[in-house]
Amino acid sequence: MKKTFTLNTVPHVAEIGDVELEFMPEVYGDQFLEHYEALRAAQSSLGVDVDALSNVEPARLRQAVVALRVFLAKLMLPASAKTFAQWQVVAGGKTIGSYGDPAEAAEAAGRETGAEVEDVSMRLPDRVLVELLEWAVELYGGGGGRPSTSSNGSAQASRSPGTPGKAVSRSRA
Repeated sequence: MKKTFTLNTVPHVAEIGDVELEFMPEVYGDQFLEHYEALRAAQSSLGVDVDALSNVEPARLRQAVVALRVFLAKLMLPASAKTFAQWQVVAGGKTIGSYGDPAEAAEAAGRETGAEVEDVSMRLPDRVLVELLEWAVELYGGGGGRPSTSSNGSAQASRSPGTPGKAVSRSRA
């Protein structure tokens, strides 16, 4: 018996307005899980529950969004990652470095006198970031699965059409 397996070679594309972000065609399961676990650990260490964002301090929420951006960028092709999540180190009005992780940018800025980190990442509403997360989990996490969190924008289950009837069931008759 022979079984043929096909690997995706064409990047996945997320179209956001007039920008196309290209995601890697394939990732190894452990590669995805490693990045996803880092995202979940960051959220947990910040005490952020994405199901209850109204109770989160704005500073912690910003940090959680940064962790989400870094996670998604690690799944993108380099040019898209640079558009999506980028922090620049600026000193004396000149950019002296560009990083895909704000921690790396902060470390580089610490080595330069008077340097600051500027977030020049693509600006998106939180709901789009959550949708990108769900899409990435579906693509790379085995398909059909959702992250263990849900977005606040999820639709509620619709009611059954019509009105409830008052007939007696046959089993009771």
